[in-house]
Amino acid sequence: MSDSPAPAQSPGTSRSTSATIPPNILRCLTPVADGYGVDLRPELRRVGLDGTMMRSAALRVSYRQGSAVIRRALELTGDAHLGLRVGAAQHLTSWGLLGFAQMAAETLREAIETGVRFQNLSGAMVVWSAGQEEAGYVLRAALPDPALDPAVAIFLAEEAFASVVALTRLSSGEEFAPQSVEFAFPAPRDSGPFTELFRCPVRFDAVGNRLVFPTAWAGRPMPGRDQVAYAAVVELLGEQAASRRDQQDLLEVLEISIAQSLPDVPSFVEQARRHASSERTLRRRLAECGTTYEAVVDGVRRERVEQLLPRPGLTLRDIARQAGFSDVRALRRAVHRWHGVPPARLRGETANGKGVPVSTM
Repeated sequence: MSDSPAPAQSPGTSRSTSATIPPNILRCLTPVADGYGVDLRPELRRVGLDGTMMRSAALRVSYRQGSAVIRRALELTGDAHLGLRVGAAQHLTSWGLLGFAQMAAETLREAIETGVRFQNLSGAMVVWSAGQEEAGYVLRAALPDPALDPAVAIFLAEEAFASVVALTRLSSGEEFAPQSVEFAFPAPRDSGPFTELFRCPVRFDAVGNRLVFPTAWAGRPMPGRDQVAYAAVVELLGEQAASRRDQQDLLEVLEISIAQSLPDVPSFVEQARRHASSERTLRRRLAECGTTYEAVVDGVRRERVEQLLPRPGLTLRDIARQAGFSDVRALRRAVHRWHGVPPARLRGETANGKGVPVSTM
């Protein structure tokens, strides 16, 4: 989480193609889906994530991968409020070192602000912020993209606040209840699961997603507080965050470079030269990001195709050329690999108002 606004997207590309998010939500989603008799392993494999990868602490996924699996889980379980179940099922250990730092914090408020500060290490798929307001100590969860699929957006908002409440009860006391909770999405037909979980007034169709902490709880000492342990872990988190920023910056620069060069694609040798780096060093840095140059190129091309397909004045040949494919056959193979359908069918679905499916990189 970060207490500053998310950086604006750079023109010509979207960082949703970059694999930079720890897959904590997907790891928690899988056993919850199992409880519905739904095996998500085929869906994970469909976006390129096998069992071995999911057990790797170094694994990072993209927003597109995460959103695609979440959407399918919602469809397969039939639970429109699956986010509540996934959030409520979490433990502080799911957040790794960040969870330990929060347990060692002096007060609940410090634990929250630590989570906000290091949100990019937690696997968060919302943008967190927190601060004292007239209503009390308020935690906000904003969506990273206003155009996010509505069902996925609801899932992420539900999961965000359900996990905060669940983890606060585990670390500070089962009797915890927020002062109030507000969601930006419309009221569901049955709000019972919300009042049952949060044990407080819940409002829908609000301006934003807000959770208000009672003042007494915000300043409450954490049972596991330890200043020495907290300082040591925060130092480690700072080092990880700096490394993560370097990785995100590298991926964003490469994406922008490729997007601005299309239909031509800069060679790997050229990219290394532009970064005043050796090919070996650049390849190693990309491996640390969990990706390859070919995968970054594929993601940018995919995004360009998905931008162009809904435009009725463009032929498939036009789209293939603008996205840097050698011919229409290469475009068809790529679209089928990405979406499992030919480009003509995908274009038809967008014309019918269904939209281009979320990428499953």
